[in-house]
Amino acid sequence: MTTNPNLSLITLMTLLMCLTPTLIKSDNDIDVLLPISLNLTVLTDPFSISAASRDFGNVTDVNPGAVLCPSSPAEVARLLRFANGDFSYDRDSDTSSPGFKVAARGQGHSLRGQASAPGGVVVNMTCLAKTTKPAAVVVSADGSYADVAAGAMWVEVLEAALARGLSPVTFTDYLYLSVGGTLSNAGIGGQVFRHGPQISNVHELDVITGKGDMVTCSPKLHPELFYGVLGGLGQFGIITRARIALDHAPTRVKWIRILYSDFSAFTRDQERLISMANDLRVDYLEGQLMMSNGIVDTSFFPLSDQTRVTSLVNDHRIIYVLEVAKYYDSTTLPIIDQVIDTLTRTLGFTPGLMFVQDVPYFDFLNRVRNEEDKLRSIGLWEVPHPWLNIFVPRSRILDFHEGVIKGLLLNQTATSGVTLFYPTNRNKWNNLMSAMIPDEDVFYVIGFLQSAGGSHNFEELENLNDKIINFCDNSGIKIKEYLMHYTRKEDWMKHFGPKWNDFLRRKMMFDPEKLLSPGQDIFN
Repeated sequence: MTTNPNLSLITLMTLLMCLTPTLIKSDNDIDVLLPISLNLTVLTDPFSISAASRDFGNVTDVNPGAVLCPSSPAEVARLLRFANGDFSYDRDSDTSSPGFKVAARGQGHSLRGQASAPGGVVVNMTCLAKTTKPAAVVVSADGSYADVAAGAMWVEVLEAALARGLSPVTFTDYLYLSVGGTLSNAGIGGQVFRHGPQISNVHELDVITGKGDMVTCSPKLHPELFYGVLGGLGQFGIITRARIALDHAPTRVKWIRILYSDFSAFTRDQERLISMANDLRVDYLEGQLMMSNGIVDTSFFPLSDQTRVTSLVNDHRIIYVLEVAKYYDSTTLPIIDQVIDTLTRTLGFTPGLMFVQDVPYFDFLNRVRNEEDKLRSIGLWEVPHPWLNIFVPRSRILDFHEGVIKGLLLNQTATSGVTLFYPTNRNKWNNLMSAMIPDEDVFYVIGFLQSAGGSHNFEELENLNDKIINFCDNSGIKIKEYLMHYTRKEDWMKHFGPKWNDFLRRKMMFDPEKLLSPGQDIFN
């Protein structure tokens, strides 16, 4: 074979792998040879395997047998058809279905190995995004939507849309997540009370089912697959393209944080704001807890107020931070003062504890990137993240606050990370989708985003998570976990409740061999 001297060593290794059958070990410890005729770029080198074995959670370490770097959706389909027993690519084979597992992986931001495939094949969806033609993000001529490769990141969708004066309407707090990844869960953030989660803002999908079928689906075309895949934890198919709703993009943001020492006033104001429906309503709403036994980050506040904010936290032990944003541009600028005046007059916070920043729209949406850079600089980004994300029904939020926030968190020697705390509206979610939420009109999104770095022990944080879940169970608070990882079938059945039978039926329709996303531990 003649080689180009300008090719890198990695490129040469990749070419050689494509010309050599790939040996992987299936879930039942039977060696499987991927034939050359599949024409797949399958990597088995130590670097590729190691990169696919861990995720943002840094809790698990699960090696796949190989990593597929596809250049087209057809390659993913061929892999899955072969895994299902289609041996038209390998006429010498006389065995049954190879049975190796397959998992799609975007940016690897799962928490407990949900995107892993033990001994199977991890599909690197970022490869697909890089080779999608004409681009990974294509905005429609009328600007109503963008067709997006599932391996593209939300920050790329935003940048492409902003170039046309457009924007998606709802975001996760962190933009460097893959589109396919968030749509397989829900995709939640501060805009969800107005526009719903990201799964509620999708017009159409291209999906490769667990059987290897390439299907375009929408609410009217193959709706069973469409609704199943959205929030379906990767169980029914691999999303390769999503048609995302777009709207006019503002240019700037009034970013506001308001401090409360009274929990009832804090939640009352949050719930009032998410119920408003006029032009003066806010566009984004979240909340955080600042606790005296944790790190009190005052960087948002003016230098002249930072000592005062720290003293408030120490005096009250806990301060509740209402965080809202109002978007604007030259046409809506006249109402901004009215919005701030309305907040000042009608909300129940102590005067003098409202703080406002005026920032570009992109910078506001990309705000967590700065936090990432800070944590990376002090070695606290690539550490275990035993996060716990839950949805709590509004009717029990006072009980939850007394038992968990005051009874558990404030009694810890120290806390790490951020605690998110904000309400949202059930009517912005589509119950036909697989995602599960509490059965109340308003429920709270609560995230204990803790990091096991420095003096914070992983086992202690895991124990705290268990105590929180046990308190809710023992108190009859019917929470739903988000980004969860159960290992028992009965826990999954309890989670999906009345949707379990439909979930199981869809699994048998679209992935009867149970090959997809084994890291979720639903059907293993």
